[in-house]
Amino acid sequence: MIFGEVSLDKAQGCILAHSVRLRDARLKKGLRIGVEEIAQLRDANLTSVVAARLEPGDIHEDEAAKRVVEFIRGDHLDTTDPFTGRVNLSALVDGIFVADTRKIIDTNHIDEGVTIATLPPYSRVRIGQLVATVKIIPFAVSDASLLKLKATAAADRLRLDVYPFQPKRVGLILSRLPGDTDKLLAKRQEAMAMRVNSLSGSLIHIAECSHRVDLMVEELYRAKENKCDIIMVFGASAIIDRKDVIPASLTASGGTIVQLGMPVDPGNLLLLGSLDDASVIGVPSCAASIKINGFDWVLERLFADLPVRRDEIVAMAAGGLLSEIPSRPMPRELR
Repeated sequence: MIFGEVSLDKAQGCILAHSVRLRDARLKKGLRIGVEEIAQLRDANLTSVVAARLEPGDIHEDEAAKRVVEFIRGDHLDTTDPFTGRVNLSALVDGIFVADTRKIIDTNHIDEGVTIATLPPYSRVRIGQLVATVKIIPFAVSDASLLKLKATAAADRLRLDVYPFQPKRVGLILSRLPGDTDKLLAKRQEAMAMRVNSLSGSLIHIAECSHRVDLMVEELYRAKENKCDIIMVFGASAIIDRKDVIPASLTASGGTIVQLGMPVDPGNLLLLGSLDDASVIGVPSCAASIKINGFDWVLERLFADLPVRRDEIVAMAAGGLLSEIPSRPMPRELR
């Protein structure tokens, strides 16, 4: 692409680089200069303009943006028609936006004229929400750059996807200690029900028991018999060891502990495990608040059928310092 000042004698077919205000009109940036525009410019006593002329092998910005999107677009994404070298991608479903940070960075390194910007990976999104935008900086990029980008995206398997939330069957077990009030348990149940409903799930099993291993094992069996996909255990006391009541109940019922604790705060004291085909979450006490915490990140991914293992939980550390929940029993800072 040739860019610079062009005399009006050679400007036909070029792309106007900057808007030009005339007496009774305005020629917009990006306009393809034709005979009529040249006449208007001459009438304004102009002899030249700053413009771009495409050369063989150059791909216009709109077509280039459209091609880039074709290389990286995954499932459940809608796209706009290209305009001023830009194509936007938005979610077609409620779910979790998934992309690989390293691959996005590597792709942006290929040509400075081709940019891909996205939401942070694993963001929760709603239908119609903008999740990414592709913007071509100059008026054109070379076909060679686009071919290299296509090959890189294919080799790295770069895809932008939204994983939709699935209608999960959820069980909730609430344990209590002497002195715990009905009001306290009702607040915890309400917070859990609100989250499940917002994710299009169904809270099909609710049970209460004393904070004892033998009784919790019985409730885990009942939740499993009700064919729960996810079992949430909101304990009367925080989980601090694998031999504590909730993890001990899970292993005594034949379940497996995947991870105890997570590098997300609030939400550190979370337990993730499994019981046959059901995921089991030991809920941290901060989840009694509706504010976002580590529990929400885990629950959302489970609803989207995304893998949540030790590696995925540990990877939440960068960016895992969330807004404080002042009402939680043990805040980050001493008062």
